[in-house]
Amino acid sequence: MKTFCFMAQQPVMFFFKPGQFVTLELEIEGQQVMRSYTISSSPSVPYSFSITVKRVPGGEVSNWLHDNMAVGAELAVYGPVGQFNCIDFPAERVLFLSGGVGITPLMSMSRWLFDTNAEVDITFIHSARSPRDVIYPRELDHMAARLDNFGLYLIVERMENGLPWQGYRGYLDESKLEMISPDFMEREIFCCGPAPYMKAVKNLLMARGFDMSHYHEESFGETPAAVVEDAMEQAEVAQAEADAVNQEDLLRIDFLNSGKSIQVLAGETLHNAAAKLDLMIPKACGMGICGTCKVLVKEGQTQMDHNGGITEEDIEAGYVLSCCTVPKSDVVLEY
Repeated sequence: MKTFCFMAQQPVMFFFKPGQFVTLELEIEGQQVMRSYTISSSPSVPYSFSITVKRVPGGEVSNWLHDNMAVGAELAVYGPVGQFNCIDFPAERVLFLSGGVGITPLMSMSRWLFDTNAEVDITFIHSARSPRDVIYPRELDHMAARLDNFGLYLIVERMENGLPWQGYRGYLDESKLEMISPDFMEREIFCCGPAPYMKAVKNLLMARGFDMSHYHEESFGETPAAVVEDAMEQAEVAQAEADAVNQEDLLRIDFLNSGKSIQVLAGETLHNAAAKLDLMIPKACGMGICGTCKVLVKEGQTQMDHNGGITEEDIEAGYVLSCCTVPKSDVVLEY
């Protein structure tokens, strides 16, 4: 694990909500790469922000950051954005559930609540593969020791020779959750971790009849293999349909700033249309989560199917996420 701390070229205050993320723009082997990382620091340290990155086998961006980022390095950052935060969902009692590197947004929340001496009862359950894989152990212990309303509970899948362990072993299940947080049904729950971990948590909560309007989760990861395979199959079908396109069915998209235009089918996203014109709209997740690809619609009708990456205020102002928005008429974009 490495933590990278960023400041602006000219000192400015960064305003973000604990749990939000930023998207980094990097150049790796001559290719532009965008990747989103949760801010792990607290907005109580206003002139900088930090991300914590785990090196993983074959991880293009994580390994590049570990091997190349040094003091003085400069890069473009988009954001912060994200609906997953503890400001928009205030509560007197919260339950933080994290698995692996998914601890980073919950660490930002914990640091904020600690630094502001918030009157919030916190139960923090973190799951790791082994004692050596627990992230931020000293700081977590420090917060738990200093605050009476901060309960820290660690669970590891397996033990390691020579390392003492007094915490829980195995996986987070209903019996452990009942034992650690018997009032979990009355708490606001924030969860982040690998997809299987979050799926198990959601299944557990829904089986108990938990009100899921009080459950919040965040995750970023690789596109599942099944989705990739399905996309390839759909691409073949799309190509066959494209060969039989009626020109009258095409819609025109104009990009004001660049002066470029293109005709596309009604089901094609605005982002794909821009890419065909070599216009690079920044994008990280491609699923309407990160909010990086936001553009302003000046004229025309569109349909957006997002996953929380844009606010109601932006939508009312005419903004859309280009990765998950398709035209319903001729459209003019400010880009």
